[in-house]
Amino acid sequence: MRFLVYDRLLGFGDDYWIEDDHGSKVFLVDGKALRLRDTWELKDAQGRVLVDIHQKMLALRDTMVLQRGGEPLATIRRKRLSLLRNHYRVSLADGNELDVSGKILDREFAVEYDGELLAVISRRWLTVRDTYGVDVVREDADPALLIAVAVCVIHLAEKERED
Repeated sequence: MRFLVYDRLLGFGDDYWIEDDHGSKVFLVDGKALRLRDTWELKDAQGRVLVDIHQKMLALRDTMVLQRGGEPLATIRRKRLSLLRNHYRVSLADGNELDVSGKILDREFAVEYDGELLAVISRRWLTVRDTYGVDVVREDADPALLIAVAVCVIHLAEKERED
């Protein structure tokens, strides 16, 4: 499954569609403006909220929190002591972890679970400059979760670059 995400998605207060590789609108990122923290909702094409995304307000490191149906889904932070390339840890509510590493700001990175590739995020496939793809490799993976993780990791890397 391949999805197309537009870089302008990282702004908040606006809505952005994520399309599949056939050009059909699949997910809507609904940005929430005028909030104290960065907040989005990832919705399906029918408008149902699949994942709530927000920045954790009181944390030692920048942290993004994902929720589904009001229940915790995942917490995303930059991995400590990662000097060579961007590396983030996604702590899932069930106790498992996803590993995100690569060139985050270049939109060239991967999401893995226990050493197994789940998704590849890349601009290489695309001719449109401000677009990147999220290629979900495993059939049993949760595309909404992986897209939310990609959005959060890019957002955290952008914020870190600004600071």
